Amino acid sequence: MENFSLILAIVVVTALAFDFTNGFHDTANAMATTISTGALKPKVAVAMSAVLNLVGAFLSVEVANTISKGLVDESGIRPEVIFAALVGAILWNLLTWLVGLPSSSSHALMGGLIGATIASAGMGAVHGDVLVTKVLIPAIAAPIVAGLAAMLATRLSYSLGRKADGKAAAKGYRTGQIASAGLVSLAHGTNDAQKTMGIITLALVAGGAVAPDSDPPMWVILSAGIAIALGTYLGGWRIIRTMGKGLTDLQPQQGFAAQTSAATVILASSHLGFSLSTTHSVSGAVMGAGLGRKGGVVRWSTATRMFVAWGLTLPAAALVGALAEYVTGFGAWGTAVVAVFLIASSAAIWKVSRREVVDHTNVCDTDETPGVVTTAIAAVTPPPAGTVTEDLTATIPAPTADAAPSTATTV
Repeated sequence: MENFSLILAIVVVTALAFDFTNGFHDTANAMATTISTGALKPKVAVAMSAVLNLVGAFLSVEVANTISKGLVDESGIRPEVIFAALVGAILWNLLTWLVGLPSSSSHALMGGLIGATIASAGMGAVHGDVLVTKVLIPAIAAPIVAGLAAMLATRLSYSLGRKADGKAAAKGYRTGQIASAGLVSLAHGTNDAQKTMGIITLALVAGGAVAPDSDPPMWVILSAGIAIALGTYLGGWRIIRTMGKGLTDLQPQQGFAAQTSAATVILASSHLGFSLSTTHSVSGAVMGAGLGRKGGVVRWSTATRMFVAWGLTLPAAALVGALAEYVTGFGAWGTAVVAVFLIASSAAIWKVSRREVVDHTNVCDTDETPGVVTTAIAAVTPPPAGTVTEDLTATIPAPTADAAPSTATTV
């Protein structure tokens, strides 16, 4: 019994560690566009996001129930399986954070859980219908729906503000961005914090600590909310840089449209119990907003790397989870080996990240240069009406008295 209590405690701590990585990995979802457009200072933005993530954790438990009751068969799960799943999810989160790619923490968690469950109890322990309807279909639909909504909202914003004063309109949209960023943060806490609640509840059920089909206990909700809020406050600066500057250059109108569209999709999915990826939703909305402005472009080289990471997330985390579960099957020493491997790998990734530090002081810097297609599109596309353009006449020298009269026609 003492050994079981120890493994259950290890699972809970590891789950909260995953929740912490989820927080700093997904901070960009709420605040990247707000920071990149200058609507909020970086440290103020992540502090606001952290508080709203904590509040959002208390709004619903539908997604937590999808994880704890629907995705896998509770009767075939041991606490060690949950631990192995979390190892796969944490390592994928850290690797994608290191390279600045906004992949899905949700899919990393579910991939790890699926892989560990299959290694432990076989394919039959995974509920394929739930996986398809509440995980895979939303994964494909979310970025498309959010992207289309953001593109239309961006075009509408520029159309309505065509005759408005440029500086006044930009100031108004920056204010709107703060509100919409808060909504995304609230939605993120409502959706993503619940995934950790669900995984901890599943572990408690597997260990016999709570009855099957139970909702997450209050202490689970509180601890998951605090963990994701702390992670959010640290700020995933590498991914914020990619989302805010690497995909496209956003104006305040675009940032407002992207965040509002993404928040609507995330909150709707949380209400329905879909374990949606907030990363997919926000990334799709950012790209849609980039395409919605005349002259706006998406850096498809960055987007392609991101798409590849999305496709690899589930299978990569599942593979690591399955291997970790295989090792834990050897008993207590196997679990210890996996724990040491997780700690050592996490420390090594952190050490590598120190070679090029990205923080609040340089998060808006980017070395990303547009490709040939991007440059060509930008060159032939006129700027949107109502925007302030550079006065090109300022670069033409004034004629002097000695200058010969010009016969050129002024265009």
